[in-house]
Amino acid sequence: MTSTALLTGGAGFIGSHVADELISLGCRVVVLDDLSGGYRENVNQQTEFIEGSINDVSLINDLFEQHRFDYVFHLAAYAAEGLSHFIKRFNYENNLIGSVNLLNASINHELKCFVFTSSIAVYGNQPLPMREDMTPLPVDSYGIAKFAVEQELTICREMFDLNYIIFRPHNVFGERQNLSDRYRNVIGIFIDQIMQGKPLTVFGDGEQSRAFSYIKEVAPIIARSVFENAAYNQIFNLGSNTIFTVNEIARRVCQTMDVELRISYLEERAEVKHAYCSHEKVARLFKPTQPYSFDEGLSRMGDWAKRSGRRKSRPFDAIEVRKRLPGSWSQPERSE
Repeated sequence: MTSTALLTGGAGFIGSHVADELISLGCRVVVLDDLSGGYRENVNQQTEFIEGSINDVSLINDLFEQHRFDYVFHLAAYAAEGLSHFIKRFNYENNLIGSVNLLNASINHELKCFVFTSSIAVYGNQPLPMREDMTPLPVDSYGIAKFAVEQELTICREMFDLNYIIFRPHNVFGERQNLSDRYRNVIGIFIDQIMQGKPLTVFGDGEQSRAFSYIKEVAPIIARSVFENAAYNQIFNLGSNTIFTVNEIARRVCQTMDVELRISYLEERAEVKHAYCSHEKVARLFKPTQPYSFDEGLSRMGDWAKRSGRRKSRPFDAIEVRKRLPGSWSQPERSE
C-alpha cells in the first residue's frame, strides 16, 4: 500500500529535494508551502501542491482529514539565526506555533511518524564537535524555537504515542537555494552578490568556522528515515564533517563563479563563532549516500545558478526590533 506524506516547505530548497526523494521511493506526497521563501517551479510535478500556511489551522485540519497522512515531513521554517533576535514574534509564530498546529493534527489523526528538521542552532556555544547527547543551550530565538519543538515532540511521544524523528542539519547548500535571501545561507548570499557585481560581505573577521553540507547528501537520509524503525524517536545531526572558515568559503565561491575575490568586512554580529557536529550516530544507522566533495557540490550549485540567474523574491519587511540591527540589514530590501 502506498504511503502518503505531507511535506511542508516543499517549494523551498531542502524540502523540494526531499520531495524528489520521496517520489522516487514510491510515496504519494502532498506539498504545503506559502511561497514566502520558495518557488512554485521547485515543486516536483508528481506531488499535489497546496499553497497555504502552517499557521492556517483550518487548512491543516482539512488536509489531514482529506488525505489521512501516514507521515509528516516538517521542513517549513524561516531559518535565519542572526536575524531571529530582531523578529521574535515572526520567528515564534512561524517556527513554533506553526509546528504546534501540525503536531495537534498529527495526534488527532494517528500519524505514524513526524519528521522534524531542527538545527544545530539548538546547541548554542558548546564544546566541539557538538553531539546529540549534549544538553541544548540555544543563544538565539531561532534555536530556542527549534528546541521548543523538539521538546514538544518528546512530550507528544510520552503523552500521545506520536513517533518522531528529529534531524539537526546545518549549512546545507546546493541547487534551488534561495539566492535572494540576504539574511541566511552564506554560500547563496555570496553567489547572489557575485551575480550583482558586488563584493562579498563578511561579518567580523571571517574566521567563523562551519561544516557545509551538499543537499544530495542530506535529502535522501531525511526521506528514507521513516522506513528505518530504529530511527524512530531519535535525534540525528546531519551534514558534512568538512570544516571551512567563512573567508575560505568566500575564496572558493569566487573560484567557482570565475571572479576575482573581493570582500567587504562588516561589523561583527552576535553569532556562534565555531559550530560543527559529530555525525557518528547517523552514520551507524543510515547507509551512506553517494559521496560528493565540497568542491563538486559547489560546482553543481554554481552551474545551476549561472543557468537560472537571479530570481525575484518577496522582500522581507517584518523587522520588529531595530536596536543593534546590523547596518547592512537596516537598508531597504530590493524585490529582485
